[in-house]
Amino acid sequence: MSAQVQQRTMLVRVHAFIDANLADTALTPGLVAATHHISLRYLHRLFETGDTTVAAWIRHRRLEKCRQDLADPVLHAISVSAIGARWGLPDSAHFSRLFHRTYGLPPVEYRRSCLLPAAAAGVHG
Repeated sequence: MSAQVQQRTMLVRVHAFIDANLADTALTPGLVAATHHISLRYLHRLFETGDTTVAAWIRHRRLEKCRQDLADPVLHAISVSAIGARWGLPDSAHFSRLFHRTYGLPPVEYRRSCLLPAAAAGVHG
């Protein structure tokens, strides 16, 4: 197996591990590297090919899961802060700032913009 194939295989494993452990607030690049029996330096090198860092990837995946949950009408009764905590972002102020910086709206407004059209359709439908 070529080095390139081994690196891609490892990156797929690392991505899967990160996605499976997003709720764990202890999920760090160090934990990811240790779990996969690779050096932190090698882990960072794997992510350089995607023009990102391990920490940025974890943050991106957490925010994307939060965004999906906030847009899901089935989860409308779950608070915004609970959704952030559910995906490893337990500090609601920090979560709100990250979300706003990434998606251009605070999470509460994002949720409202996603759920209001659905609610209006149900009322008038």
